[in-house]
Amino acid sequence: MSATPQPAPAAPAVQAPAPIFVLNSLDGNVSVIDPVTWTETKRIPTGKEPHHLYLTPDEKSVIVANALSDSLTFIDPRTAEVQRVVSGILDPYQLRFSPDMKWFVTVANRLNHLDIYKWDGQTPTLVKRISSSKTPSHLWIDSKSTTVWATMQDSNELVAVDLATQAIKWRVKTGTMPADVFGTPDDKHLLIGLTGGDGVEVYDVSNGPAQKIKKITTGKGAHAFRAIGDKQHVLVSNRVANTISKIDYKNFTVVDQYPGPTGPDCMDITADGKTILLASRWAQKLSVIDMSTRKVVRQIKVGKSPHGVWTLDHAPRQ
Repeated sequence: MSATPQPAPAAPAVQAPAPIFVLNSLDGNVSVIDPVTWTETKRIPTGKEPHHLYLTPDEKSVIVANALSDSLTFIDPRTAEVQRVVSGILDPYQLRFSPDMKWFVTVANRLNHLDIYKWDGQTPTLVKRISSSKTPSHLWIDSKSTTVWATMQDSNELVAVDLATQAIKWRVKTGTMPADVFGTPDDKHLLIGLTGGDGVEVYDVSNGPAQKIKKITTGKGAHAFRAIGDKQHVLVSNRVANTISKIDYKNFTVVDQYPGPTGPDCMDITADGKTILLASRWAQKLSVIDMSTRKVVRQIKVGKSPHGVWTLDHAPRQ
């Protein structure tokens, strides 16, 4: 007697790649880009003047900071559906979580303060509002979740705040118009992009107030960082020079350069480490750059003044 034929096992489901999110600051929305067809599939309304977005450390939400609407929009990073909106966050220009997810920090670029919130996994609760110098810009938090550093764009300063006590530890002068901050994985050095200059300043923050040890010439308008994931190199976009420089942050030297068309701003890197996703701010486009050939392989039209770029399928961020 022959055995009853058994159905073939079902093929394992292949998960579609996560969408790419491009934040359109002057349109008050987010473009959702399909990374297979490289087309914009929809736009998500947010609030007025969203400038930065950030993936929570547990990677469950992309948070859009709406500076002029005093709100945060939480978006599912895989389905691109809005999860919720949190109001009452005053002028959130830039935002960052501590690695242990106990602290959530924002800077008020327009209102000149830092806000430190406790985070319970769902809701930020304001603990301390700290008056700062002129135009706080970007943030970095150390790997131990003890210190947050913030740049002051119009008073040319770097400020360090102790998270546990919410007290300013020190402030030092920097070069012209400091913007983004990148910390090395060992927490010993900070790199600061000088949007009003032509390069990156390197500071030793391992013991006491920051000590400047070097300036790396990259290009005019050095602005935003993105590590490529090998724990040795970080990219910086040079907004005026229309280039992207690759920095070896062990030797603090420029080792490569890529095109960065039309006001390069924030970047992300695909999970395979081969492609730069760049906000070309003045062109209203997402530029896709092949790192091996150093060429722009495509551009996708998005909204006005695209600022942030983020995807769940990303290379490691150190």
